[in-house]
Amino acid sequence: MIVLLQIFVILCFIAIIIVLFDDEIDYLAYSILFTIIAILATSFLFPEESTLDSIILSIKWEVVIFLITLFVIVEILEDRHIFEELARRLTKKFHTNTRKFFWIICLISTISAAFIEDLSVAIIFIPIVIKSCQKMKVNPAPFLLGITICINIAATLTPFGSAQNVIISSEFGLTTTWFIFNLGLFFIITTLLTLFLLDRLVLTKHIDEIWLPHFITENEPFDYQHVVAHELTILDDNIDKQVFNRNMAVLLVFSALLFIIPNIVIVGFIGVLMFVFINPHEKESGKKRPNFSYYLAKADLKLVYFFICLFILVFCMEINGTLNILEEIIMKIPMENIFIIAIFVLLITSILSGFLDNAPVTIIFISIIWVLIGSAGLPPTPLLVAFILGINLGGNFLPQGSACDMMTLDLAKKMELRT
Repeated sequence: MIVLLQIFVILCFIAIIIVLFDDEIDYLAYSILFTIIAILATSFLFPEESTLDSIILSIKWEVVIFLITLFVIVEILEDRHIFEELARRLTKKFHTNTRKFFWIICLISTISAAFIEDLSVAIIFIPIVIKSCQKMKVNPAPFLLGITICINIAATLTPFGSAQNVIISSEFGLTTTWFIFNLGLFFIITTLLTLFLLDRLVLTKHIDEIWLPHFITENEPFDYQHVVAHELTILDDNIDKQVFNRNMAVLLVFSALLFIIPNIVIVGFIGVLMFVFINPHEKESGKKRPNFSYYLAKADLKLVYFFICLFILVFCMEINGTLNILEEIIMKIPMENIFIIAIFVLLITSILSGFLDNAPVTIIFISIIWVLIGSAGLPPTPLLVAFILGINLGGNFLPQGSACDMMTLDLAKKMELRT
């Protein structure tokens, strides 16, 4: 019966991953459904271990709360068009120089992704880049490649650069300082090398050609006048300078607090309160009041609920012994060479994150890393560095391995971009 339960819970876990990639299915509803089924099956055989209290405690609430505050902050900044304004200003300043624009827009989006959730950065910067390339009549492919690849690299720089990093840093007590010291040099070298290679191998091929934006459907004949009529220009309307400056200043303070205060929950609450109070919501009466509930209701929290489901499913695997089997398999691997073990962790997490969403891969491998550190007695830093790199960089292999890559493809499709 236990073996059947293990197989059943694993199938529920796989089912959640499958529905995640089907755009026509509400993956949140099915995630909750499969999680409840797994809980009921587990509680039937292990009623004492799978109590309501133990299930609730299995959820990493520190991660959940911080992600909620982070998504609310992003919602406030998007509502005020702060990052869009930043991208617009950069575009207006550098769009006449293709190579300089490539480097500036990629570097700014990369630095933004190190502090703001990567999906939000893609939503903000990708449409601006596509519009700018249409104005410049430059092929947007090098710019899109540079942004999406470097956004995934940027996730390695801070403990809040990606949702996966938030989970890992919370589990192992990693601070922003730890990330900077252990991954900062890698981030700088890899980012600059990536942009240099894209510049020389991809951008150079298109920089002298005249590229025409395609807004025609396949059933319509090509019409140059049709293209020109739909050419998008850079917007000239600016948001209030005081609003922009205040939000940028608070964003810098919030970033500094993430370095100073080790507790991410406290920083998250302080940050969200600062942004709520400097961005009062205008009510129907015309009065402006700080309104946290307004922005909380607008924030997209599907990813938070998805993580909660994953935490509970992994808890079920721990109860039924599935994780113990994985631990026994790992302990059979020769542990003499830490470099070989770190490379193994890097490769296997990169491959799995390339084919699957990296969230479930992260949660499963946390238990494996603990075994390697605890039972095997291996030094934690090389393993954690390999783990973080593998989880975040694997998304560059295939689009489905990264929400940022999928968003880039989706936005390009919606804007009828064909290169």
